[in-house]
Amino acid sequence: MMSLPRALALSLRQLADPAVLRVLFKSTGLTLVLFAIGGLALWRGLESLISSYVTSDYGAELGGVVALALTMLGGWLLFRVVALAVLQFFADEIVLAVERAHYPDSAQSARVLSFRADLANSLLGAGRALLFNLLAAPVALILLFTAIGPAVVFFTVNAVLLGRELTEMAWLRHQKSPETISPVASGERIMLGAVVTAFLMVPFAGLLAPIIGAAAGTHLVQTRLRKAEV
Repeated sequence: MMSLPRALALSLRQLADPAVLRVLFKSTGLTLVLFAIGGLALWRGLESLISSYVTSDYGAELGGVVALALTMLGGWLLFRVVALAVLQFFADEIVLAVERAHYPDSAQSARVLSFRADLANSLLGAGRALLFNLLAAPVALILLFTAIGPAVVFFTVNAVLLGRELTEMAWLRHQKSPETISPVASGERIMLGAVVTAFLMVPFAGLLAPIIGAAAGTHLVQTRLRKAEV
């Protein structure tokens, strides 16, 4: 049985694969573009709003500073949601690259998801992540006096969410019916999610984290599928 450390090691080793690098460049570029567009829209909106209340010449500058601060804060809070949503849109490419390199027979028998299905999965995953992080916010506020409490709450929520999403990316290609659940155990999914969540907190490494997680999730799904066939 393939352990999570071995799945992660194989995923790191495949980062030089051209197919994986293409997804990395596309997903990273699109994530940064989305943040840039959001930041620019926020800048213009706040500049207009503040200028309507502040008559001095500093209204536009103040709007820009506030917009920059809010964009940076929003980027830190929402990076996981946006990065995962973007990656889910390209998930098929990552899963296929891993399967072709390590499980060629499975790659041939898997179903190809349509553009519409990829988009729906991407939006659904992002919505789910945003919803549960918002639901966790009041709990984090209650634990604010503990200093470490909010970090633990958000880490736990995102570990559970990411573990599920990263294994579902691979499982959807082999799922026989909507009722069939993923063969990866919940504990293993959570551990994968915890590792990827920790990576997301590290500058620059956070850009690689979803790619590594999706590849590792594919290894875990394939291992379980093979075990079930024995």
